[in-house]
Amino acid sequence: MGEAQEWAAWMERLEHPLVRDLAWLCVAPDLVVMQSGGRPTLAELGLEDQNPGDQKLREFLEAQDSEPQHLQVYMQSAIKRRLGHYHERLWQYLLTVAPNSELLAHNLPITRERTTLGELDILYRSENSAVPIHLEVAIKFYLGLPEGPEDPASQARWIGPGGLDSLAGKRHHLHYHQLPIAGSAEARNALQRFTPQNNGLPFAQQRLSQRIAMPGRLFYPWRPALPAPRDAYPDHLQGKWLSYRDWPSFRDNLTSHAWGHWLAKPHWLAPPRIETLLPISRLEPMMAQHFFHRGWPLALALYSEADGWQRLFLVNDRWPPRIPLPPTQSSAVFSSTH
Repeated sequence: MGEAQEWAAWMERLEHPLVRDLAWLCVAPDLVVMQSGGRPTLAELGLEDQNPGDQKLREFLEAQDSEPQHLQVYMQSAIKRRLGHYHERLWQYLLTVAPNSELLAHNLPITRERTTLGELDILYRSENSAVPIHLEVAIKFYLGLPEGPEDPASQARWIGPGGLDSLAGKRHHLHYHQLPIAGSAEARNALQRFTPQNNGLPFAQQRLSQRIAMPGRLFYPWRPALPAPRDAYPDHLQGKWLSYRDWPSFRDNLTSHAWGHWLAKPHWLAPPRIETLLPISRLEPMMAQHFFHRGWPLALALYSEADGWQRLFLVNDRWPPRIPLPPTQSSAVFSSTH
């Protein structure tokens, strides 16, 4: 059993859906390799096993699952909001309760003469560093286009279910807009109160560490094949997408009896509990109703004993409604100069 399968099997022991999503967040890799450095590691959080027999992460999550009340209260405001806010709130909670990290601020506004330049998603401190760490977070689920802008390995070929954004555009925005905000004079002033004064360096000489965490899942077309996007993280999470008209052929190609679950936001992260799954025959009338009355993509989780978990997006025959243009090098660039 591979590490991913082992984790999926162990996660089934966790009962609370919020704790399951927290567990997913702890182990989910980034979609692409980030120039600025990726997500906080388990070692930085104090949740990595150091010696044989250690069970730090599992013990941490089991403790959360046995007493989930604090997590429930913390996440209450995010349950019915957009997926991105739910994901941000999970990060805020994790950095608050993990052994080696301290949440300093979140959604920190940076202003210039009453104009908001932007905000910093998260500011936290690690046990190993006195200087704050600026973390930008995004959770993304992209579908790959066999035909589209640029070459087949281009990140511009990977777009959101609604066709509103792309992997190329999001990565560009994070690197050329979100991260540079922290280098502005206004941001340096806002960050001073979070920096210890006794480390011997003036604030202007302290290098603010910056990171981007962008977990999620890349959905490859069922047919034809498409290569991974350029700079994709080697172990990125994957799924498949197909048109609803191709569903009968896909279903008939499943290697064994499968069960499924219709995924609703914000619970697109961890797999649902196996006991909540329905036979495919029970799901199909619901799918038919969905595509008769509505047009938006449908997220599914499928499970069989032979194949384990599969993630799927079903789309209507006219998808995508639009394809975002690739970003230009000059777009969304933030100027940190006054």
